[in-house]
Amino acid sequence: MKAFTYERAASPAEAASALVARPGARLIAGGTNLLDLMKLQIETPTHLIDINRTGLDRIEDTSDGGLRIGALVRNTDLAAHARVRKDYAVLSRALLAGASGQLRNKATTAGNLLQRTRCPYFYDTTKPCNKRQPGSGCSAIGGFDRNLAILGTSEHCIATHPSDMAVGMRVLDATVETVRADGSARRIPIADFHRMPGSTPHIETALTAGEMITAVTLPAPVGGRHVYRKVRDRASYAFALISVAAIVQADGSGRFAYGGLAPKPWRVEAAEKSTDPIAITQATLQGARTSEHNAFKPLLVQRTLASVLQEAKA
Repeated sequence: MKAFTYERAASPAEAASALVARPGARLIAGGTNLLDLMKLQIETPTHLIDINRTGLDRIEDTSDGGLRIGALVRNTDLAAHARVRKDYAVLSRALLAGASGQLRNKATTAGNLLQRTRCPYFYDTTKPCNKRQPGSGCSAIGGFDRNLAILGTSEHCIATHPSDMAVGMRVLDATVETVRADGSARRIPIADFHRMPGSTPHIETALTAGEMITAVTLPAPVGGRHVYRKVRDRASYAFALISVAAIVQADGSGRFAYGGLAPKPWRVEAAEKSTDPIAITQATLQGARTSEHNAFKPLLVQRTLASVLQEAKA
């Protein structure tokens, strides 16, 4: 790990200002992803800004019946919150499907949204990777891509986004709140928060320089049965081959968001007009590009979706 300097910010505005004032700076809270990347010298910040004392660790009701989740709320606390368990159960279940209890105790809401891909070629510093070193190439294309994306890819990157929480938030139509160094705030629909790779896969979110997440808001609850199903190679501490977050109504209609398929949580609202898992899968996977290693994913999506619908109706 390379040497770096360190400071603690007392407010979101102070943290955002420090980001602008110190080129090469990064924010740190739980550090469950960043510290690993620093040890591998994939991330090499020259300055760390600790935001744990900025007061962004509360969960509050909103005036329209929704919920506001502070950027520093730990995953364990969010999953266990009474209102989340009652009204946003799909989010609680998605959080509990991720990582381990120890990591959930440290990981934060904002950090979970911002975690970087688990593509093995991103982590292998001996291999070219456009996310790690723009313009160097993508070793995953033509390589072993069993866990990688089949939707939203480009000739520059086929990595997936690893977050379970983000998939749950996508099906709930969450909104990401941010603040900039000048004090101005933004609200970004989660559908627009994560970027497609295109020719710049190293730019992963809609955040601009000096902008930081302050909260995530959820709209008023949506009735129906909440299900989160994650298919992976082992029962725990593994990232999704595919995952499905679903909110299913009594008539069989529903909302569906997917993980393990794309560089961002994937949702195709037009596909939700159907109640047939085959039709939903076909509409969701339009434009999918598979390889010999991940050609199983479309059928796995269809079967997992059918299982989720069956569970919801039981």
